[in-house]
This record gives sequence, C-alpha cells and structure tokens, in this order.
Amino acid sequence: MTEMFLKYFRTKQQKVESEKTYDTQCPFCSMQCKMQLIEQSIVTRKTYKTIGKDNPTSEGRLCIKGIHAHQHSFHRERLKYPLLKVNGEFVRITWEEALDKIKENFTSIQAEDGLNALAVYGSASLTNEEAYLLGKFARSALKTKYIDYNGRLCMSAAASAASQTFGMDRGFTNSLSEIPYTRCIILAGTNIAECQPTMIPYVEKAKENGAYIIAIDPRETATTKLADLHLQLKPGTDVALTNGLLKIIIEENYINKSFIQERVNGFEEVKEYVSSLTLEEIEDITGVPIAQIRKAAIKFGKEETGMIFTARGVEQQTDGSIAVRNLLNILLSTGKIGKPHCGYGAITGQGNGQGAREHGQKADQLPGYRAIENEEHRAYIASVWGIDEAELPGKGVSAYEMIEKIHEVEITGLFIMCSNPVVSHPNAQFVINALKKLKFFVAADLFLSETAKLADLILPASSYLEDEGTMTNVEGRVTLREASFPCQGEVKHDWQIICEMARVLGKEKAFSYTSAEEIFQELRVASRGGKADYYGITYERLRKEGGILWPCPDMGHSGTKRLFEASFSHPNGKAVMVIAPNKSVVAKEQTSEEFPLLLTTGRVMSHYLTGVQTRKSAALAARNVESYLEIHPTTALKYQIPDHALVKIESKRGGIVVRSKWSETIRMDTVFVPFHWGDSQNVNLLVSKKLDPDCRMPGFKVTAVRVRPLMDQLLQ
Repeated sequence: MTEMFLKYFRTKQQKVESEKTYDTQCPFCSMQCKMQLIEQSIVTRKTYKTIGKDNPTSEGRLCIKGIHAHQHSFHRERLKYPLLKVNGEFVRITWEEALDKIKENFTSIQAEDGLNALAVYGSASLTNEEAYLLGKFARSALKTKYIDYNGRLCMSAAASAASQTFGMDRGFTNSLSEIPYTRCIILAGTNIAECQPTMIPYVEKAKENGAYIIAIDPRETATTKLADLHLQLKPGTDVALTNGLLKIIIEENYINKSFIQERVNGFEEVKEYVSSLTLEEIEDITGVPIAQIRKAAIKFGKEETGMIFTARGVEQQTDGSIAVRNLLNILLSTGKIGKPHCGYGAITGQGNGQGAREHGQKADQLPGYRAIENEEHRAYIASVWGIDEAELPGKGVSAYEMIEKIHEVEITGLFIMCSNPVVSHPNAQFVINALKKLKFFVAADLFLSETAKLADLILPASSYLEDEGTMTNVEGRVTLREASFPCQGEVKHDWQIICEMARVLGKEKAFSYTSAEEIFQELRVASRGGKADYYGITYERLRKEGGILWPCPDMGHSGTKRLFEASFSHPNGKAVMVIAPNKSVVAKEQTSEEFPLLLTTGRVMSHYLTGVQTRKSAALAARNVESYLEIHPTTALKYQIPDHALVKIESKRGGIVVRSKWSETIRMDTVFVPFHWGDSQNVNLLVSKKLDPDCRMPGFKVTAVRVRPLMDQLLQ
C-alpha cells in the first residue's frame, strides 16, 4: 500500500512540478561569485532558490547577499514601464513617448545651453559592455565632456595611487590564489569578512599556513578578530601610522636594497622624511602604541613574502590617494611586489568597479585605460568610433563636481544610469537641492530610488538575472555573466536603452548593436594596445576558461596572473615612491567642543551600497531593518545615550536620527554609522564636500559630530 501511494505521489508530482535553471553572477560585490537560480513551478506557483557555481575566484561559495539576491529582482516594486512625472506624480507612458521626451529635451537643452549642458552619471554595477557604451554615448552622441560614475566614490583613491606608483592600476597585482601562501598580510581599512565574505577563506587559509595577519581599523570587526595584531588607529590617521611603519622598516634595515636600486625612484626622499619624524609624535597622532607599530613593522619587514590590501577605510578620505601610496611605499621598500606571494590588492567594492572605469565612464579616461588628454589615445579611439579626433570632448570633472556644476546651472540636463547619488554622495542635502534645479532629468533604474524620485522621466532597467555581459572582478579577472531570465514588463537592458536614446538623437548608425557580445567585440578592439587590453578575450574563451586576467593582448595569451615581474608600467620601467606628509592628517575635519566625536561610515554584511536592492530583499532587510549608531559604552554614558535608544547625530552640515548600539570594540573618540539607508537615516547628510586633491574622493571616513538623545531634542 505504501509503495503504491509513493508511486502515485511521484507521478502526480512530476505532472505538476517542473524545474528550470538560470546561470548568472551575483549583482553585488567585486568577487562576482557565479551562481544558478533554480525556478520550480508547482501548479500555478513558482519558487526560487540560488546556489553557488564553481569558478576560479570564489570556488562555488556564496554569502548571504548572493543567496537572497533574486528576491529584489522579483519584488513587487520593481520598475517595469517608463514613468513620466506629471504634476508631481509619475504616470505610465510608452517607450516611444519616453524617447520622444528625451529627444525633445536633450536637443533643446544643448541648443540653448551648449553641448556640455548635458551630463551623464554612470555606475560600477554596469557590465563592461554598458560602461563602454555609456562613455561612447556621452562623448560621441551627446558630445559632452561631462561623464563620471559612482565608482569615483569607491575605487578612485586606490586607482590613482596604483597608477602613480606602478604606472598601471588593476586592483590586484596578483591572483587570489597566491594569498594562502604569503607569510604576512596587512589589511588596511578593509572588513572583508562582512563586505567580501567569499574572499575571507583565502586569508583564513593563509593563517592556517602560518601567515601573520595585521589589521588596521578604528573598529573591531569580524575581520580584525581574525588578525594576530589589530592596530586600532584614530580615524583618518593612516598616513601617519604608515610613516611610523616605514620609519622602523628603514631604520631597522628591513629594506631590499637591490630591488630599490634597480626598480624604484624616490626612496631617498621618503627615507629622509620619515627619519625626521619621531615615533612619539606618530603615537600621539594615531593613538596606536609605539610597541604595536614596531611589532607590525618588524613582522612585515622580516618576512620573505607579504601582501597589503586596502579598501574604503583608507581610501575614502581627503588624503586617500596619498595614504594608499604610502602603503605601497612599504611594498617597494621591502621589495614585496612582482614576485610570488607578494603584492598589492585594492579590494573593489562594487561588482564591476574595475571594468567600469577601464572603459570610459571616468571623466579622464577612454576605453582600455587610455587618457582622454593624450593625443595618440584620442586618435585611436576616434578611429574605432569612426569620428574625427577633434570631435571628442576633453576631460570633464568628478562625480561630486558634476553635482556642483548642476547647482551652478552650468549643467542643466542629466542622465543617470543605475546610481543613487542622493544617498551615496557627501553633503547630501546639497545634492538634492542641485538635482531639483535641472531642466530635465532622466534616471534608468530597477527601483524608484531616493534619486529616481527626483527625476522627470524614469526608464526601467534589467537586473543581473536578465542582462548578459562581462564583468571584471576584484582580481582583474574578466568573467562572462550569463543572464537568460526573461525581462519583466517593458524592461530593457541598459545597452538597449543607450542605443535607443542614440537612435532618436540621430546616431543610430554608431549604436546599431543587436547583442552584448557584439558590443564586446568592439570593446576588444577599443582596448587593444591600452593598459587594460582585452583584445585576446572572447565570450567563447570566457565560457571555456571561466575567466581571464587582463591584460590579454591576443588569442594565444592565457592572461596575466602576476603584474610587474620584470618591470613597472612607467616609461622607465621603475616604480615611484613619494613622501606622504603627516600634515595631510591634521588638514582633515577636527573635533571641537561643539562636535567632540569622530564619525566614520561603512557597511554591514546584509546590505549593499545605498541599499536600493538589498532593502527590497525580505531576508536581508530583516537582518538590518534600520541604520544605527555604534558607540562605546563609556562615551555613551558621558553623553547620556542609552543603549538601543533613538539619538540625533549632528555635524556642521545637518542631522540624522538612528538607534544607538553600544559596543566595547570601538574607540571611545569614534562612532560608526552604516551608509545603506536614505532619508532621515542618510549618514551622508553629515559628511563634508571636501575632496581628495588627487582623485576627488570625498572624505566619508572622518566627520566631526555630536550625539544627543532624541528625547532631549524633542523637549527643547
């Protein structure tokens, strides 16, 4: 009887249940883990789950964000049709009507205010094909110099530091596979255990193999707990701390003299500067005991191999570029670069933070990491695009500076693709006020984000499940994101949206692509001979090999696993060391009697960037439903802040309301707030507009604030 029942049940199940699988990649961090979405249909109901898929980078691992990524793609608030703002309300219109509006307004704006009155704001979440196409659209279809992207707020400090030091920036100079075999690792301003969880096993394996881990962070995090030594510095003092490490390494003779002589310029100047400093003043600036500084320096200096990794904690500062360069000074002084198990890694935040800047979204770059102000580079790209070099506009400005141009009414029209500057930028109220001044504002996105709400026209974009294309991950490994899930409603892919806009603007001939692969074929040619050379990479190879590390100049090339083995990328083949003065630290915003605490910002594991996607995932949103203030209990008691109480945090720019969270693992002079929330919990309402002079990175990590119970505010 039981067997008959089971047979009947299985037969019945087969009739009512079917299963489909869709290959894709995680839409979130730069690990770009490969995965499969499994769709099961039972009668009229469909259920979904995500599983990891083996690949060279994350080896089949997924973190909690990746496992639940599909939830936002199927969310009921997903944008599915073009929306036009009429009398303050969004109404559904057709694509033809939307494109007519774009043609009408873009044409009139440029006729009235000039070609550069239009600006394009891109994203490091776009595929390489779409990043390339957006840059081409801005410069050849709109002919505007104003294009930049949200990766400016993520990777610009590390990118500029590597370019200036090594002559080239690929994020990682080595592959992840080398990490387990290095002897000493410095993790500077990076919380990979929460931000790139599928990377942490590489560090854990290194520790199992005997590596010594040094973490530099004002907070104790899941990453610092893994470290053998935690240098808990005062926020914003990374330059001074590194000078202390360098001073000891040089004076204790842990330098590689032959490497310096043969392959480095600028060492003597750096040596002279750090020799003039005292460890006592460095201890006073950073709050890190001399004994700990000495221990870290000697440990890294004496080991035969070592690697340094940086992330936003070091980079998102007004001296972020020079701070990273100073850490690279350590690598060069000790000769730990360009050989096995030695090197540098800039831990990219966004999914395509690397590729998105390599191929033309950054204000000063053309495809292949070419410079827009270099005549030879301009001529080559113009030939690929079939235009005269003189038609190419010049260098624009950084993302935040574009907002300033909007506020000054120099830019009067804007197209934003998959970005949310209202939440991601510093001085957020200024950003809101500026965007409201635009004559015409178009946003392409998945959801009605805090920024999209201000737009005149919204275009529905496709998700990671639907949009095929290549991504360049944290290693510099180009991967192919398969994406065959059908688009919902009237959603279009980003590249299709760009092509449609170009068509109505009379540029159809140069934007007549029929697939992402066709765009990539042109990208290959555009990148050929550049520093970021993808010419030897094809979709066929990517499917077969699972990813290829650039540069890959021809089809017979296997990709470059380790950079700078024989020489650096400056014309003379040498790397450049540079003095990083301690004065850059004291030039930052300082505490005062009115604003006695230092605020630093960052991420939590369950959310990504401004939270537009992860806050639409029920499983992720439930883990962190609101923002919070992390504060030391001693500091909390001093300012009468109960645990789990609503508090108001204020800076010179404004105030926000969040809930307090006592933590004994943060410095007493420091508070922390994550940046994944908008509106009254948008921490960037507090942050200064001051930018790094080299890379134009805002100083998100150091803001002077005061904290008071909300009840006190209400009673006043």
